[in-house]
Amino acid sequence: MGRVLTKYGVLDYAVHMAGPNLNQQAAIEATQGPVLIIAGPGSGKTYTLVERIVRLIRVEGKRPEQLLVVTFTEKAARELITRVSNRLLELGISFNINEMYIGTFHSICLRLLKDHREFTRLKRNFSLFDQFDQQYFLFQRLGKFEEIADIDLVIGKEQTGRWNRATQLMKWLNKVAEEALDVAALKTGDDPAIVALGHAADLYQELMLEQNALDFSGIQAEALRLLEGNPAVLSEVRQELTHLMVDEYQDTNTIQERLLFLLAGDEQNICVVGDDDQGLYRFRGATIRNILEFPSNFAPGRCKQERLTINYRSTPDIIDFYNRWIADEDWSEGDRTFRFDKSIVARDEQFPDTPSVVKLRQSDDADFHEEVVNFLHSLRDKGLTDWNQVAFLFRSVKNDKVLALARHLETNGIPVYSPRSNLFFEREEVRLMIGALLFLFPRYPSIRQTREGMELAIWDYYDHQCFQAFAQELRKSENASLLAFVRPLAKRHIAMTEAADYGLTGLFYQLLQFPLFSRFLGEEVMNGVDKGRASRNLALLSQLLTKFEYLHFITVVNPEYLDRDLLNLFNQFLRFLYDGGIDEYEDDSEYAPSGCVSFLTVHQSKGLEFPVVVCGSLEAVPRKQWTDIDVAMEPYLAKRPFEPLDRIKNFDFRRLFYTAFSRAQNLLVLATEEKEGRGRAPSKHFADAWGELPNWRDPVFHAERIDFDVVKQINLKRQYSFTSHIALFETCAEQYRFFRELEFTPVRASAQLFGTLVHQTIEDVHKAVLRGEGHIVTASQVEDWFETNYHYLSRRERQYLNQLAKGAALRHVERYVKRERRHFDRLKEAEVDISMVKDTYILNGSVDLIRGEGDTVELIDFKAEKKPDLVRDRERLQQYRKQLEVYAHLVEERTGHMVSRTHLYYTGEESGNPFISWDKDSKAIDRTIADFDRIVGRIEGRDYRMKSRPGKKCEDCDARFYCDMKNWKFLEG
Repeated sequence: MGRVLTKYGVLDYAVHMAGPNLNQQAAIEATQGPVLIIAGPGSGKTYTLVERIVRLIRVEGKRPEQLLVVTFTEKAARELITRVSNRLLELGISFNINEMYIGTFHSICLRLLKDHREFTRLKRNFSLFDQFDQQYFLFQRLGKFEEIADIDLVIGKEQTGRWNRATQLMKWLNKVAEEALDVAALKTGDDPAIVALGHAADLYQELMLEQNALDFSGIQAEALRLLEGNPAVLSEVRQELTHLMVDEYQDTNTIQERLLFLLAGDEQNICVVGDDDQGLYRFRGATIRNILEFPSNFAPGRCKQERLTINYRSTPDIIDFYNRWIADEDWSEGDRTFRFDKSIVARDEQFPDTPSVVKLRQSDDADFHEEVVNFLHSLRDKGLTDWNQVAFLFRSVKNDKVLALARHLETNGIPVYSPRSNLFFEREEVRLMIGALLFLFPRYPSIRQTREGMELAIWDYYDHQCFQAFAQELRKSENASLLAFVRPLAKRHIAMTEAADYGLTGLFYQLLQFPLFSRFLGEEVMNGVDKGRASRNLALLSQLLTKFEYLHFITVVNPEYLDRDLLNLFNQFLRFLYDGGIDEYEDDSEYAPSGCVSFLTVHQSKGLEFPVVVCGSLEAVPRKQWTDIDVAMEPYLAKRPFEPLDRIKNFDFRRLFYTAFSRAQNLLVLATEEKEGRGRAPSKHFADAWGELPNWRDPVFHAERIDFDVVKQINLKRQYSFTSHIALFETCAEQYRFFRELEFTPVRASAQLFGTLVHQTIEDVHKAVLRGEGHIVTASQVEDWFETNYHYLSRRERQYLNQLAKGAALRHVERYVKRERRHFDRLKEAEVDISMVKDTYILNGSVDLIRGEGDTVELIDFKAEKKPDLVRDRERLQQYRKQLEVYAHLVEERTGHMVSRTHLYYTGEESGNPFISWDKDSKAIDRTIADFDRIVGRIEGRDYRMKSRPGKKCEDCDARFYCDMKNWKFLEG
């Protein structure tokens, strides 16, 4: 039975309609105590998890906030939220999805840190570093680490280059965090490399504290310190949570296991789900022992175990193939076993009478690339309806062989979707924009060789692929206006004497107005085969330029620092990105775009399924995964190594390709260009499997008998808020398209410092009152909160207030405290996140303050400005009112309390009444919600038509240059 596109998403519609099988039902009903669910490929793992959550809420009366559900990726979390919300909506159960702890370990830990920040080393407005931020941060400060004795043993010799040394340093610092190692113990160790690493970790923690920053690995370490060091916080969190569930448990690491058992408390209602045969993330610190040893963490017989072994995805032929593949390895040593014994079986169904595992190799009269094209055309002629039904899986999609195959397919009219193939800097739109920036700064070529004899490989890319390509375009008549714009600017930049009123990102946005770049940005390109790839790449480039300016404290082009800034941009920042590679945009809601075959890594394909899987990389061999430092680190680990070091590479090799093979639904193809001798393909590790397979050209194979499934439609529910989405779209749909849909980063992305500062300090006041500490809200304490907020907020945003403005902001807070202190006993909640699940989307909101008496409450939204004119500003006030009406609706749905009134509170009002208030109007709320539905429908339908441009709103918008040149279409009504 082919897959049906339904709201149930990844699992088969057939499974949902038929109900759970016996093992799934047992797993769903096992809600008390520890539970281990071993879920083989395609066995309905997500379906089982969803139904288990629904049972806890529907049958056992658990509130969403009592459940903690950990997923491996944010995408998986969104999918789970969508499916759980759909099921509860279907059952007529209302709940606030924001209150459920659902997400990755990192996102849940980050939520804990934000909720209890006052108990951590973190200050408000702390910065979060992604991987590149962390690596660049270390690169910029590498000199400090190079002063540590024996640090070369950790990061390599100086000849390896500063960027590579920073990469190694980041790797080992993250290892320290992920293994929750005792830094003091490392510093007093016996091995000089371990001692050096301990001092490096200590220095790194000091630098991060100084920056008020947190990196990806440090999020979990900080959460562990929070819970272990604050019994009251741990007790509070434990009391909130009654049931914990973790998906993909085979890919968890040491610190995640510690966090899980710490949160579980004495009840130990922990359910972990996974498949040891699909453990792929050892390189990120994951350990397979967490799932294999899970039952031994409890008294004998206490942990209930269920195995889901019926595969609803693949044919028996495919299942038998990967069962034999995984069983071919010896998984034991002495009395220890490193795999759960299991065998996956096919669902009870009729399957086509043809082999469904075949091989693809070069024939005598064609090369391998041409044979792949012939194979794909044959599938299309025999029943394939969309190229997206085919996925090519590789160990890496960045090597030359894979890129050559992708280019050959595209040359032959078969589009390829490969967002992680390091093609970002090859794309025309990126090369032309970099070429334009090079043209605008003619002094760069003369100053780029900072040391005599230094040559950088990227200079050839700049000169020939970027600058030359842009210069050639300038010779065309259609680009005359662009030439007239860039030529005088380039001359100005050669001999600048004073600072400009624009920065690099500002120049980028001005360039977008010209046809050479605006052709990549039209709404029509979003409907093409590549789904607006070019426009999204330009958006990503805007993000990178903004990040560069932030990291180097650049606000405008300044002649005093221009040479330094150009060298940093081209010789370092872009060079490191070029060498390291950048992933292009991936749409979470459509992992296999229509009209394209997919080129993915095996890791990238985890959790996905495709009608046809072509598995490459058959020249691969097992690779050693440990170093001398890993061995020296063993005594400091919470648990000694589990699997034999010399066999880990073989275990992980089997798991990797088992995962790849099990992605296939209807047809699995092993493909390689056969080669003998050195670097043979297929390698000896595939020889037996390869030899027994029929060729796709053999008479025994009949593709026409296969009823190819369509690619599943995920239908993830997107989340929308009033201010970030609805109001922005209503104000300017084009601005929404640029900065929300395409994700361009505006130059003026910083928060409005004045208003944020007032808001945050008032929030400090409210939190103290709600903690029962109203007595500490004194003038000096308010000023202390204010100064602390200003210090870290201005540091993060790189914006500052003059003394007059800063004094005015403090008076806003002081005036509010003086006026409202007598009403503090009515405060109920502050800064409350609320949500409502709708049929097609999730509506989010954040209420500044809820106060009231009895069963009724009032909502207050703060505005750090003077009270507006009720007539002149009627339109803006009406928009605020609609926002509050929605919040009132959400609060009533969430709490059951009746909202009696809503208010705007203007902290800048000095003498008059600071409130603008409205009685709740249920009919108005219904109209507002209906408007939301309509606007969300337009957003999801990508209907960005506008009556006219929004006047004053255009003045500070970075997209205005593009809009000035755009041929506007007007929408009536």
